[in-house]
Amino acid sequence: MSKAFTKESDAPEIDEDLEDVAPPIPAGAKNYITPAGLRRLQDELRQLKSVERPKVVDIVSWAAGNGDRSENGDYLYGKKRLREIDRRIRFLLKRLEIAEPVDPKLQKNREQVFFGATVTYEHNGTERRVRIVGIDEARLENGEVSWIAPIARALMKARAGDVVELRTPHGPEQIEVLEITYQDGDDAT
Repeated sequence: MSKAFTKESDAPEIDEDLEDVAPPIPAGAKNYITPAGLRRLQDELRQLKSVERPKVVDIVSWAAGNGDRSENGDYLYGKKRLREIDRRIRFLLKRLEIAEPVDPKLQKNREQVFFGATVTYEHNGTERRVRIVGIDEARLENGEVSWIAPIARALMKARAGDVVELRTPHGPEQIEVLEITYQDGDDAT
């Protein structure tokens, strides 16, 4: 039968939570996160619950009292925004529940690259710096990469002066580890 003759209710339901899915955690691994990253997620959750959601609920309540809801932009947009906020709150609650805080300043072996390390390396003649953090806190624009990212996996357990192999879509490439540092969890923002 042609799809043109099926009811919308026959279509497979899409799980709205998929929009906020972080990269999956490898099987058997824990959801590692730095103390600073954990605080950022907790702060975002607190902001959504105590500030943004109540503000949107007030707008939706006000708009609902204005009569016809089918053409009420404030009401329709407010309901959509409320769904987005609720979806993000559910996502954050799930991720915080399984978070495993790891404080980089407690790392005893500071000569090797482990979770929380800031690594300066040379790749194709360019010096770069990345900090290895948890899946839920990685922000590439700040030089933070997830511990499951290919660059982080290539750097893990390396020492300053080591040349490691980075697997890329264009084939393996060599990168040299120049420096390894560990910041206190509070230093990273």
